[in-house]
Amino acid sequence: MKSQKVCITTLEFPPDVGGVGESVHRIAKMLSESGYEVHVAVFHSKQRKEDGYRRSHAQTDYQDGIYVHRLESANRSDQPIMQDYLSEIYFLLKQLHHQHQFDLFHAFFINETGFLTTMLAQEENIPIINSIRGSDLHKHIFNPKQHGQVAWTLEHSSWVTFVSRDLQKRGCVLVPSLRTKSTAFWNSIQPLDVTKLPTPALVGKLQGTVVGSVGRFRDKKGLEYLLDACTEANREQDLTLLLVGDFADRERAYWEHEVQSSGIADRVIITGMLERTQALAYLPYMDIFTVPSLHDGCPNALLEAMMAGCAVIGTNVDAIGEILEDGRDSLVVQPASGSELAEAIQWLARSPQLRQQLGTAARAKVLKDLAPAVEQENWNRVYERVLGTAKVAELVMA
Repeated sequence: MKSQKVCITTLEFPPDVGGVGESVHRIAKMLSESGYEVHVAVFHSKQRKEDGYRRSHAQTDYQDGIYVHRLESANRSDQPIMQDYLSEIYFLLKQLHHQHQFDLFHAFFINETGFLTTMLAQEENIPIINSIRGSDLHKHIFNPKQHGQVAWTLEHSSWVTFVSRDLQKRGCVLVPSLRTKSTAFWNSIQPLDVTKLPTPALVGKLQGTVVGSVGRFRDKKGLEYLLDACTEANREQDLTLLLVGDFADRERAYWEHEVQSSGIADRVIITGMLERTQALAYLPYMDIFTVPSLHDGCPNALLEAMMAGCAVIGTNVDAIGEILEDGRDSLVVQPASGSELAEAIQWLARSPQLRQQLGTAARAKVLKDLAPAVEQENWNRVYERVLGTAKVAELVMA
């Protein structure tokens, strides 16, 4: 039997660094293992060279059993226009479809990726799955220019997936028909042993109780409240705040100011953006792992910390609050509360036995409830349902 062809569209894909890219790679591998021929079209690859003029083109590689197409719009001017870029990416995606004749499109991130892919799917009468990751409905929906486009994309999706029930609820408020064509389920993570990774470069600078967090730090990450909490906790406990990652470029000046104004700037260590395994290597050196997000979908960094057996403090938002169980496998606090976060940090700093207990329970939960087999089965159900519906529609039209 001929394999059905799937085209996933995304803003990033390894070796691009980013949570969406990592998730797309994981899901693409799952679909390939389930028997689909998987193609990934990358819209915003950071591997793109921006220097000099160029024609639009698609570069295709075969990567881990997956066809990866990096789409590049032309560079004809020093002042690029967004609609020109989007129009050319759409044309390149349409050419890919005409070449490969995909049976299904699957877009990650609802804005330009989801919109372009859904419009092409509608024109070509092909089913389309859109996957909401977090910021697309938590932030971009508040842009008046994007609201109509987001709602249209959701309305015309064959199926929509969400990484948390909170996101699904918001989606259904915007487009009530999603109640009958959407699913919410969490990301998964492969088992890993971070203790076997090389010793990180900055370990020698860590002092006292190490409070850590991982990611690209920007508005949604709640970093200001973590700084407030560590400043308060440091009065009672000698600690280091270890930030594995870096600030978002457009917010860098603000966050550097926040760190300098915190009163504990000399106790803050920032590694800069690292390749995934280099970042993971820091987890065994964190006494307390924090996810103080204001909203955050289902962050891979949380699952990695749980897999590493870290004592986790997270906020009661999105999948973070759905996955974590306060007092059993973590401590859960309200978002935007530096005082609650400080109290939780102080409690764990004083209680090494509790840290070990929570870390052990967190690892057990992630191995059972967030195993790849669980997520793979969820995707198989979605794909079988959407492709089955498409076959029924073809018979009706015939």
